[in-house]
Amino acid sequence: MATVAKAARSGSGFKISKRALPYVLSLPALLVCIGILIPFFTAVVYSFQRYRLSQPFARKWNWGENYITFLTDPGFWSTLKVSLSYAIITVGLELLLGLGIALLLQRRSTINNFVSIMLLLPLMTAPALAALMWKLMTNPGFGILSYLLTLIGIDNFRWASSPDTALLTVVLVDIWVYTPFIMILLLAGLRSLPTQPFEAAALDGVPRSFVFFRITLPMLTPYILTATLFRLLDSIQQFDIIYAMTQGGPGDTLTVFQVEAYLNFFQSTNVGRSAALMIILWAITYTLSNVFIKHWLRLRERARGEA
Repeated sequence: MATVAKAARSGSGFKISKRALPYVLSLPALLVCIGILIPFFTAVVYSFQRYRLSQPFARKWNWGENYITFLTDPGFWSTLKVSLSYAIITVGLELLLGLGIALLLQRRSTINNFVSIMLLLPLMTAPALAALMWKLMTNPGFGILSYLLTLIGIDNFRWASSPDTALLTVVLVDIWVYTPFIMILLLAGLRSLPTQPFEAAALDGVPRSFVFFRITLPMLTPYILTATLFRLLDSIQQFDIIYAMTQGGPGDTLTVFQVEAYLNFFQSTNVGRSAALMIILWAITYTLSNVFIKHWLRLRERARGEA
């Protein structure tokens, strides 16, 4: 112990020079980046090949044939339409509900804090587990939700088994799971807003609708954009809820990108087509994230200019 104490006082031991310290600190991020880029570039290579797991020795380059066939494939355009529709509907509804709940819980109190914690419970449930729970609750034979519908005169509601109601069913599950995520982000944003503009508006007797649309909403826009970006990127890559509920059916009603790629890989063993779908999905998410980030930076620069 005396030796250790003496070494500590003398400053001897393992040291890192100031010049090397930034590189050492960035090493974990570099390793994570490498771990991400290896599968990404592997997928890029596979997407330019005619590659099936059932015919591993017949693999050869097709130089973009997988991408070209998508242009004339009605199934691809259906997948694109379903993916975008699902993302827009879920994110739009979750934003409205999340903002409404956040406004109701904006005032700090013991009850509001308790309610906000309780509302986070669905977010702690794995999406696939949540989908299985909803699958049981919507079962026509013994599901509680199907039973409640019979009480108001709606019999034999087919939920996820009908092409007309399958999208509604998975959207309900998505809203139940992810609305708390948007709610907690917007609630944090509302509680961090400066109080002076609202106090001045209250003294002047400004209507609440004017305060909301002219003061609260503009100041909350960066938080809304952040929540929208996270949820939009997640929704357009949705897999677990849809696959656990319907496996992409009935038919191709809910065949989104991730489900289509999964079916191509594991059922059709078409690795090249599956990889091409994932690269297209990456391009869509990359474009959307760039648009949102540029808009967010523009808002921040405008706020700094006004300040």
